[in-house]
Amino acid sequence: MNRNFTDGLNFFSKVTTKRAWNALVNVSSYIESKITGKSNHRALPIAISIEPTTSCNLRCPECPSGLRSFTRPTGMLDDKLYKQVIDELSETLLYLIFYFQGEPYLHPKFLDLVRYAANKGIYTATSTNAHYLNDTNAKKTVESGLDRMIISIDGTTQEVYEQYRIGGNLSKVIEGTKNIVHWKRELKSKTPHIIFQFLVVKPNEHQLEEVRQLAKEIGVDEVAFKTAQIYDYEHGSNLIPSIDKFSRYKQTPDGTYQIKNKLLDNCWKMWHSCVITWDGLVVPCCFDKDGEYRLGDLKKQTFKELWQSKPYKDFRKSLTNARAEIEMCKNCTEGTKVWG
Repeated sequence: MNRNFTDGLNFFSKVTTKRAWNALVNVSSYIESKITGKSNHRALPIAISIEPTTSCNLRCPECPSGLRSFTRPTGMLDDKLYKQVIDELSETLLYLIFYFQGEPYLHPKFLDLVRYAANKGIYTATSTNAHYLNDTNAKKTVESGLDRMIISIDGTTQEVYEQYRIGGNLSKVIEGTKNIVHWKRELKSKTPHIIFQFLVVKPNEHQLEEVRQLAKEIGVDEVAFKTAQIYDYEHGSNLIPSIDKFSRYKQTPDGTYQIKNKLLDNCWKMWHSCVITWDGLVVPCCFDKDGEYRLGDLKKQTFKELWQSKPYKDFRKSLTNARAEIEMCKNCTEGTKVWG
């Protein structure tokens, strides 16, 4: 059976009547808001991202964790706060990704967090640089019930890989991936669905076919080519690929660069999802990496109170009226994965 089809079946097996109804009301609320220009919302999120930690072992040049450039503090998600959120949302929440910034496996109880959500029937996913997938962690990962694992592999040779994944060791990534594949087979588990995510930048764009072949040899389920977000893109960057298909930016006649996508006055993400930082702050989406647009604090209020609060309603409304004035939206390039 096709591995992507199997993953799809697993995802839809998590759909319950309450989750399906919540998703339907979510979509209808978004459509109504687009038409009326009002921030009407009658549902809870379909998906959320939770940040286990901002700590990371690598120094990637376009990542706040890698650059150590956060203004918000570094820390670890408190499991009591986490369980409070999951308990409140579990009946309607369909998809949970353990990632925002940082390396999830640096959280000492990461796999316990995964198991807690998996036991409530939520589809769980994470994104990792795979440096901590030793044999023990690989086995525990498969046993945790994690449904999807995105492994960042931005090169097929150490020389190329380390140009973006600064401080990284490609052999550890490959070994860790093999460990996950081994324990899936050993435990006769169909999960996690393993995705090699290849961030396409100029130094590695010649290795696209090689990563497909490497994935096939190891037993990885899927390859996804992701376009890179560049912070200072206006005057070009040595990371912007020459293959137009994999670039979020285009060069203008005066030699400067601009984002290809047109910025529309609406955003589906503000209705169906959000991000919860390790210290319980809720920010609207993954483009708010430094947590500038803080819409509430789960240490002080319930998620439902926060989700329907005036600040959240006002922020959603601003997206339907003047999105271009919101700083984090100016470098928004949604739809940036090209599946291999």
